[in-house]
Amino acid sequence: MPPAQKKPSPLIEILVNVVIPSVILMKFSGPERLGTVNALIIALAFPVIYGGYDLVRNRHVNYIAILGLVSVLLTGGIGLLKLDVRWLAIKEAAIPALIGIAVVITGFTRSPLVKKLIFNPLVMATERIQDTLERKDNVQQFENKLRFANHCLAGTFAFSAVMNYVLAKVIVTSDTGTVAFNEELGKMTFLSYPMIAIPSMIMLFGIMWYVIRTIRRLTGFDLEEIFHREDG
Repeated sequence: MPPAQKKPSPLIEILVNVVIPSVILMKFSGPERLGTVNALIIALAFPVIYGGYDLVRNRHVNYIAILGLVSVLLTGGIGLLKLDVRWLAIKEAAIPALIGIAVVITGFTRSPLVKKLIFNPLVMATERIQDTLERKDNVQQFENKLRFANHCLAGTFAFSAVMNYVLAKVIVTSDTGTVAFNEELGKMTFLSYPMIAIPSMIMLFGIMWYVIRTIRRLTGFDLEEIFHREDG
């Protein structure tokens, strides 16, 4: 087994990635304080530095985390280069849309992403489950259910892409490089958590429960047998 990754505190993640950047952008962008450029750089530095540190600390290439860092850097680039504000909405939608497309593609391979996320030895007793599925001749049915769950997972990214675009178009309307742009960007960042992140997390838990329920139905296992990894 690979060494267990150090899991960051959810509270710290919310503070560093949402609360602190939002407060800086909304309250310190005025010329009498940090100014628009400095406020944008400092606000975006928090998720960039924290995300980079987390990748180095875990010594594990997490492509979704890397895309998150790229997204933050692109946001900074749009603001600092004073590009048309419409590019922000396009960027906000493009990142989760690309991930969703990649998830759909994995659904047509032998290892859909949902299988790696949920049905893996670090989470479930995969060997025991697989043996029972084979004995009951339910392997193909299980694979079909996993592919359906994978499409549902792609749907969560589609939801995120649409909501990101709508949120950016509705909230961020001022020209880039202005105090108003920074304040609106901070508001968008703050609202994205309750309006996008939390619903997406609820959907993910629903997908996980669907996979667990499918395993229980096809194997006859209870929850302890699904997650208990010790033999005997």
